[in-house]
Amino acid sequence: MNDTDLQTPRLYINRELSFLEFNQRVLEQAKDGRIPLLERVKFLCISCTNLDEFFEIRVAGLKELLDAGAVQATTDGLSVPEILKAIRSRSVRLVDEQYQLLNDVLLPELARHGVVFVAPDTWTEAQAEWLGAYFEREVEPVLSPLALDPARPFPKILNKSLNFAVVVEGEDGFGRNSGLAVVQAPRSLPRLIRLPDELGSRHFVFLGTIVEAFVSRLFDGMRMRGCYQFRVTRNSDLFVEQEEVDDLLRAVEGELASRRYGDAVRLETAHDCPDEILTYLLEQFGLTGDDLYKVSGPVNLNRLMAVYDVVDRTELKYAAFTPSVPERLKMGSDIFATLRSGDVLLHHPFQGFGPVMDFIKQAAADPQVLAIKQTLYRAGSDSAIVGALADAAQAGKDVTVIIELRARFDEEANIELANKLQEAGAHVMYGVFGFKTHAKLVMVVRREEKGLRRYCHLGTGNYHPKTARLYTDYGLLTADESIGEDIHEIFLQLTGLTRIPRPRKLLHAPFSMHQALLAKIEREAEHAVAGKAARIIAKLNAVTEPTVIQALYRASRAGVDIDLIVRGVCCLRPGVPGVSERIKVRSIVGRFLEHSRVYYFENAGQREIYCGSADWMERNLFRRIEVAFPVESPELQTRVTDDLHRYLADDCQAWDLSSDGHYTRAGSGGQASAQARLLILYDDRVALTET
Repeated sequence: MNDTDLQTPRLYINRELSFLEFNQRVLEQAKDGRIPLLERVKFLCISCTNLDEFFEIRVAGLKELLDAGAVQATTDGLSVPEILKAIRSRSVRLVDEQYQLLNDVLLPELARHGVVFVAPDTWTEAQAEWLGAYFEREVEPVLSPLALDPARPFPKILNKSLNFAVVVEGEDGFGRNSGLAVVQAPRSLPRLIRLPDELGSRHFVFLGTIVEAFVSRLFDGMRMRGCYQFRVTRNSDLFVEQEEVDDLLRAVEGELASRRYGDAVRLETAHDCPDEILTYLLEQFGLTGDDLYKVSGPVNLNRLMAVYDVVDRTELKYAAFTPSVPERLKMGSDIFATLRSGDVLLHHPFQGFGPVMDFIKQAAADPQVLAIKQTLYRAGSDSAIVGALADAAQAGKDVTVIIELRARFDEEANIELANKLQEAGAHVMYGVFGFKTHAKLVMVVRREEKGLRRYCHLGTGNYHPKTARLYTDYGLLTADESIGEDIHEIFLQLTGLTRIPRPRKLLHAPFSMHQALLAKIEREAEHAVAGKAARIIAKLNAVTEPTVIQALYRASRAGVDIDLIVRGVCCLRPGVPGVSERIKVRSIVGRFLEHSRVYYFENAGQREIYCGSADWMERNLFRRIEVAFPVESPELQTRVTDDLHRYLADDCQAWDLSSDGHYTRAGSGGQASAQARLLILYDDRVALTET
């Protein structure tokens, strides 16, 4: 088989269908009886949120292509209409499973544990009285029923908002009888209402249930025929025209407003909504029957997530843990002195994010520090790191922050952070137009006896303390001169006008990373042919880039054993005779979101290991600013290698990809959970963090 044959569509899995397979694996966590009950509820909600974003971005993009007449086949051979048809089929099954799991398993199990969602047909007289009073006191004053007639056309419906189609009979005071009204539930209202303990300890009612029960009070003198929940999902991708923008921040702010009312892509309704109402709603939103999803429960199922926070039942949640701190960082308060004696590699969430915060805070307070430069992709709305950077700027230090305004669904938070930093006197830049700045970098410039010295942090994850407890990531604290010089040149490029950086140690997208990866994969193939030690292990969020996939196929044919640990989308098809027999793909879905990216090359015994921010996707390698950093000391290399082998040995939370594109559980529900083993390891053997 030649390289042309490696482009044949049968060797590639469709990206969209691969994502839906990933979301199925998330849903399987909600089905797993070994997982604490409230955590299972959380996984169900995550699967719903994932599907929302999938329709908002991926399905919306496909519909735009279809409207533009682009129906050509993708790498996997499927045309746009074929992809949309396959998405429809798979999504219907997924949604049915979500609600069946909710109604038949999770809600009954919650009730058995004393967490009860009370249905109207089971309300006691006292509960009904309290809920009616709650409706009149808290809900009715903010509702605006919108009757539909020629003078009052169909209203604008906010993206993913909770709405009700209300069918009434009779005439109002003006003699009108349109028969249909829309009631919109403001987002200011809680979607989950807890009854007073005297009416039922840990008893809850969905807002939608309350509105359906008492909405007739908004139509005095009319007869209610029905009330049906519905929710529309809209295109939420931001579009900023490069040639026509001279102020990116204002352009993004303008697009954020339009996101709420983008083109409709999906309609969710109550399962018993009459056909005539369904037809009417589909017409109003410009949708077809293929865009309709009937559900047996609340249309905004992800709002069930609130129960996790309000129910204080520790036995129904994962056991709490305290992230450890590397021993070397415990020994002294001067982090700069610690780094001068060697690198520190952090593995979150098993090790805390505190050292990263301390690094930035100490730099902000240190009079010898002259400058701090940092990239921010996602940091949260109330970021202590941003507070430290603002303090440093106010103290007179030169602070430069590259904030990515187009970090999807964090745009508003990032605009607020940018304004806060600018008010404090920091230099705020938005990177290079047309390329998202996704690299995770901090550089501190400090005056010392022998001159200026750079101290750096490089990570695979965001500077976000909350996600640092939920996502697995690596972070390197270093005083390495070559890495410092590389980062310096990257910041020069991001903030000014300069030549393409030529990093000494770092891999840098969109320039050197792609070619470097291809070269390293090819080198492993050459080693295998020569009878030398050759192996590739890559831990990633996604693998979609065709030339990287083809390079892996060639390496497999040359005799290289390749293990890919890919959490989400994987377009590579493993196990194809004569092509990918030596490639294995597995996905880990567990308590923590697997987010770290690691590239391991055996290199004839001179192993090379990189950690970074980039997946092996077109967007990361060609349309983003990304950085991967080497792990060089033998001790740290051993740590990372051991971590990879723990994931490869996982028989508890692992799923193996077969050549037909489907995943099956690895093992039979064993006990070798990589995440659980890492929690124990970093709790008991913190000394391994030393170089």
